[in-house]
Amino acid sequence: MEPINTIYIAGLRIDEPIVTLTDLLVSVLCFAFAYKLHASGKTGKVFLYFKIYFLVMGIATALGGIVGHAFMYHFSFYWKLPGWITSMIAIMFVERAAIEHTRIQLSPQTVKALRMVNLIEFITFLTLTITTLNFFFVEFHSGYGLMFVVLSLEGFLFVKTRNKASRYLLSGVFFAALAALFFMTKTSPHQWFNYLSISHMFMAVAACLFYLGAARIDMSVKPNR
Repeated sequence: MEPINTIYIAGLRIDEPIVTLTDLLVSVLCFAFAYKLHASGKTGKVFLYFKIYFLVMGIATALGGIVGHAFMYHFSFYWKLPGWITSMIAIMFVERAAIEHTRIQLSPQTVKALRMVNLIEFITFLTLTITTLNFFFVEFHSGYGLMFVVLSLEGFLFVKTRNKASRYLLSGVFFAALAALFFMTKTSPHQWFNYLSISHMFMAVAACLFYLGAARIDMSVKPNR
């Protein structure tokens, strides 16, 4: 049986069109923010990591919309993996960006240790995802990366420095949490504009706030020691 949320355009079947459009909205925003950061001429690892985050998340959400929703009927289940893996890579890099941002307060040795933990965490969850083909590990990795790593580090920096960058990044984490809440509870106001569409809209807001935060990062802030 075909899904209820199906439309046909010139004979082409498109499943979950609103879900697909909202996924692509996030993708376009991420690509635009990656370009804007690149065009800003800002240098340093923290800006590089944010650019990679936006670029890879743009790819992940495009794959999710086109392959994972609109035309999933053309593909096997294994085609979900590219979208899952790229989203995990994106989360790893936003964690890396937050870790690099802590250089304004933490010692190089501490930052190096955090980077190592980040790598081990990514490899662990990636292995679990590929071997089990269970989306739970993608969700858990995203939740851990945003709600624990980014929230903790940027919260620490905000308490220490009260900088605007951390304020925007923390706001982005809040909207990402709302996206996760609707996804987990499957709260849908309408069968066409369902919990996935709402989740994507909150993800779009989170992406905007992450960009506003990244654009305001000032690595010249001196540690309060």
